[in-house]
Amino acid sequence: MPLSERQLAAFADKHGGQIPFDTSPRHLAGPGDARHVTHGLAAAGWTRTSDPLSAEIILASPDHRHRLQFDPQSATSAWWRLRAEPGWYAEFGAFVPAEVLAGLTDALVAPTPAEPVGPLPGLEAAGWLVDGRGAADSNPPGCRVERRPAQDRGTVPWREAGRASWHVEVRDSPGAFARGPRLWHAFLDDAVPEHLVTAFVTALADTTPLQRGMFDPTARHGVVQEPSPLTPQQTVEAHLARVKDLRSQARAAHRQTKPPVPPARAATTQPAPRR
Repeated sequence: MPLSERQLAAFADKHGGQIPFDTSPRHLAGPGDARHVTHGLAAAGWTRTSDPLSAEIILASPDHRHRLQFDPQSATSAWWRLRAEPGWYAEFGAFVPAEVLAGLTDALVAPTPAEPVGPLPGLEAAGWLVDGRGAADSNPPGCRVERRPAQDRGTVPWREAGRASWHVEVRDSPGAFARGPRLWHAFLDDAVPEHLVTAFVTALADTTPLQRGMFDPTARHGVVQEPSPLTPQQTVEAHLARVKDLRSQARAAHRQTKPPVPPARAATTQPAPRR
């Protein structure tokens, strides 16, 4: 079922009555509203295949090649799971900011860039500390992005065995050298298209604050909140404009992947039989 006006109105009703606070850095901003992800995919034609009365949400792409699962009752640390069939797998912890995950899902439904750029150059440009092993740390510390080599089966969880993968780990640290509890993680196997990994870490490293309500859950340490110059109505309008843009991008991507229609053959006239 496509995104309805009633669903958009429900989003506007919540955020239109909530005073926004600029919250940074992004990796400590808390989960926010999952509809930043689900509305974008619904606008691109993804449909819900799970029980409408269940807390679990499963969305499938129009071609049924991709599936997103959001399970806030999951017994594991991964509430979000994204699969391509056949192909690749990614998962994200409960505290991943929805706007950051939406950076990846928006890129998934948009046309693929002609020359994708790798994830690490963008992190370095954003002031992250990148070492020679393919790992990047936020500045100040708290978030690490790294590409790990393939691991032997039997020594790591099944999803990490057999090939390299990208890992993100965020900790709620009380000090620069303190290793606090893990807030959330992300795992993207090495088959995830590079432009999607780049889109995710680019959204993660973006210094633009995220908007959160006064009582929204965030990290305890290191997070900074200030009254936002944006009005509640402006935050709603930005969401609606993004949803509209994604609908257009998805249509463009569909035209990009649609096989060309072969030109019609000209009709040939058969010579009349001789008598």
